[in-house]
Amino acid sequence: MFDVLVYLYENYWRPDACPDHKQLSRKLSAAGFERDEIQDALRWLDGLAVSAEANVASQQAGSHRVYTEAEHELMGDESIGFIRFLESAGVLPPPMREMVIDRATAVGSGPMDLDDVKIIVLMVFWSLGEEPDALILDELFVAPEDRVIN
Repeated sequence: MFDVLVYLYENYWRPDACPDHKQLSRKLSAAGFERDEIQDALRWLDGLAVSAEANVASQQAGSHRVYTEAEHELMGDESIGFIRFLESAGVLPPPMREMVIDRATAVGSGPMDLDDVKIIVLMVFWSLGEEPDALILDELFVAPEDRVIN
């Protein structure tokens, strides 16, 4: 499913640029994706759209998040630490954080790989029509051991 999400991010600037589900399914199938992973990704994206509507409407500023035991088991300390890092850097406000957590729990299998959580963060930005700044894109895409320090 995550490969489909990355493909959509790379090929469509915004969710509203995507064709309807039927046509998109055909395009994804032609691109080589399996039917099951296409359907999983489309269901996940539908949930993302619902989450975006709910969370944008409830702009809660300065909230503190206490993660449940189930969330810890699902996402793991590394992923939760990454989400906290993005929050402390001021690039992931509480409504977007909640969208990330909602979409991570929608995947349902854990513990999640940090790379999968990074894709979820990227898709949250994408769903809201926001482009993360270059430093955040670096955090999302470049492995720490591949970074060049100036």
